[in-house]
Amino acid sequence: MADDAFAGDWRGQALSGNTIFALSSGTPPAAIAIIRISGPHARSALAQLTPTPVVPRIATLRALRDPADASILDTALVLAMPAPATATGEDIVELHLHGGRAIVAAVERALASLLGLRPALPGEFTRRAFANGLIDLSQAQGLADLLAAETEGQRRAALSMAEGGLRRMLDEWRTSFVAMSARCEAALDFADEADVPGDSASLRTEVMALGMMMRGMLERPPAERLRDGVRVVIAGPPNAGKSTLLNAIAGRDVAITSPLPGTTRDRIEAPVILRGLPIVLTDTAGLRETADDVELLGIERARRAMVSADVVLWLGDPSDAPSHACVLQVEPKADLGARGWANAVRTSAVGEPGIGALLDTLEALVRTVLPAGDALALHAYQRAALAIAVDALDRAAGLDDELLLAEELRLALSAFDRITGAADVEHVLDQVFASFCIGK
Repeated sequence: MADDAFAGDWRGQALSGNTIFALSSGTPPAAIAIIRISGPHARSALAQLTPTPVVPRIATLRALRDPADASILDTALVLAMPAPATATGEDIVELHLHGGRAIVAAVERALASLLGLRPALPGEFTRRAFANGLIDLSQAQGLADLLAAETEGQRRAALSMAEGGLRRMLDEWRTSFVAMSARCEAALDFADEADVPGDSASLRTEVMALGMMMRGMLERPPAERLRDGVRVVIAGPPNAGKSTLLNAIAGRDVAITSPLPGTTRDRIEAPVILRGLPIVLTDTAGLRETADDVELLGIERARRAMVSADVVLWLGDPSDAPSHACVLQVEPKADLGARGWANAVRTSAVGEPGIGALLDTLEALVRTVLPAGDALALHAYQRAALAIAVDALDRAAGLDDELLLAEELRLALSAFDRITGAADVEHVLDQVFASFCIGK
């Protein structure tokens, strides 16, 4: 579609297809409110709001009128962008309105009354960009993460994926896949030709090397830790100071503290940003022998929490510490005198030494669990697809039969393409795009 198509009279054009609109800026009231329209009826919708033609891609001041009675809705900046060079790959119109609630509501009512227009679903603008090949599924996931980012680490990791960091890596791997598959297929189809290489040992070596490279990506910390927070569980016997420590780290009163044993009977969770790092602190019931059925339930939940934790802060005797990959021994109430616990971080909520040393050590441990810097981190469905591809490559590396090797490569490539959305991933699409806001 030529840019000058926006200069004509669109009111007489036939309306068909599916055009969406939504508020794409913050919730009113605000200085400016931006309503975005995308789809084949975007041009016609603009023509019905303001009959004076606009020049494509140039913001123009226009009076917007209600198509029903020609009453003034607002005086707004109008921006018309013809397909395909737009954010969705479709015709897009943006209405930059005054940001009052009544103005936004009136314009939305006017748009909803037009034939062929409807309000957008969550993530529908971005989903159309994906459907039209402007972004792949990994970039869409990165954009979803970017919108939800609350810490600097989350922002950097999400931005790296949204800008195509994973896509570029996948493109390189896919090129290797295709080259190896081509060699294998050529060996099968033209084995009797002198100019077709038949060194299957060399091919298996390349397959093994690619599999190791991809396995290294699988071994990186997952994106869920960065998004949901590192699970830090505070555990120990009753009256060890667990709830007091939770409140001190959180910087607010999250849990009830009491000298009576058994006060905490269930898990208490508190999301916390620890020096820019997302963590979820969990206070647990004191571990002891008891005949109280309710307290026993809390103790069982405490044990399960420790099993699933990324870091356990153990406030009990070191000899009773749980068997866990990452246990940080804490000596609470250090202001009352030293217990002589080896390798314990001494803390006190009421005096010296405070919790500064504990926070330093905890920060260092949390950083080992999170993706480093702006390093790419995979989500669960991405790791699952990559794991299938890696397993197929591992099997292929041990095969002498080129027919079986070629089949494993095809299986690996099919699983690999699910990450970018090149393969059928409808069940993943709904999950990814549902996390977006309405106007994105």
